[in-house]
Amino acid sequence: MRSILRRDFLSTVCAGAVVHLLSARVLRARVIDAEPPGDTCAGHARSMPPQPNPHPAPRRGITAAKLPPKADLADVPDAAGVFDLVREIPEVIDGIRCNCSCAGSPGYRSLLSCYELPDLMAKTCDVCKAQARLAHRMHKSGKSLNEIRKGVDARFGG
Repeated sequence: MRSILRRDFLSTVCAGAVVHLLSARVLRARVIDAEPPGDTCAGHARSMPPQPNPHPAPRRGITAAKLPPKADLADVPDAAGVFDLVREIPEVIDGIRCNCSCAGSPGYRSLLSCYELPDLMAKTCDVCKAQARLAHRMHKSGKSLNEIRKGVDARFGG
């Protein structure tokens, strides 16, 4: 049996500990990059894993008529601004899949549903709001629906 010098033992243990700590740090950075702080839904720990369903085809003639009036959003001013953005481009928002737990709600069809359904998940869900902000910004910069979908998927998983 070969004896190990204390110095060799400690350097091996220390090297292993450094590798372990660096691996944990890289993994933590990947998780943080994937789910930045604030991208959570009220009542949900984090955004849901990417949805297996494809992005829906936007409906012809879809409008923002089912969105609540501004007066109903007075209690959440940060959300009211996002609802205004969605009102501008309902045909785009209707062609995007939501990447949080909204997709499991009865009556859910698309990200637009998060703004229309009675529970108004988008009032409190940072994921719904962030996806709508991103879609609006990309649309205003001239991106196509497919480019917007790719941007949403890159940011939120999909």
